[in-house]
Amino acid sequence: MTSDIWSGRADAYVESDAHREGEDLDQLVAWAAGARTALDVATGGGHVARRLREAGIEVVTSDPAPGMRPDVVSRAESLPFADGAFDVVACRTAAHHFADPAAAVREMARVSRDRVLLVDTVFMGDEVEEAERRRDPSHVRNYTEAEWRGLVEDAGLEIGDVRLSAHTFDFAAWLARTGCEGEEAQLVEDLLGDRVAEGRLTLDKIAIRAAKGY
Repeated sequence: MTSDIWSGRADAYVESDAHREGEDLDQLVAWAAGARTALDVATGGGHVARRLREAGIEVVTSDPAPGMRPDVVSRAESLPFADGAFDVVACRTAAHHFADPAAAVREMARVSRDRVLLVDTVFMGDEVEEAERRRDPSHVRNYTEAEWRGLVEDAGLEIGDVRLSAHTFDFAAWLARTGCEGEEAQLVEDLLGDRVAEGRLTLDKIAIRAAKGY
């Protein structure tokens, strides 16, 4: 991710309906139950951290963009924490921007004492990938469930649960967060097809609960 771009988007992500709530966010909080400490990787608007703190967990946030106001400015691929520093490490709706998601998951596994909780949009086809890139050039790619399982297992983690869900939110606001407008916005809408309906966009998400041993 390019930090300068993301710093400029900080306020929009704090207010984002697509990030502020969702079944996947509720699931992360449920999976984190019983933890005392947590690291929120690529915190963005801070929604995972907010919810975990509300649940009584002590949370440290990290993000490569200083404008997101994280506790620690850091890329996910190189986390400046000791091995096993946190009971839970969580990362929500960010990995599709990572240059090296395998390295990021390995780092999350390294600094976790117990659980690693991951949520992201899942691969929905080449047209959706093209729409994502046109809407936001910092998008690298979404991954299939099989690819996600491989990333997690290659990091030495055991998968305890995988949930797939549909996430629906305001389409115009999604475009506006990255300044996508005019002909480019129309092309994005055309590429997304019937995923856009009545001003709302629906994307598929994957949530994974993994640990160092069940």
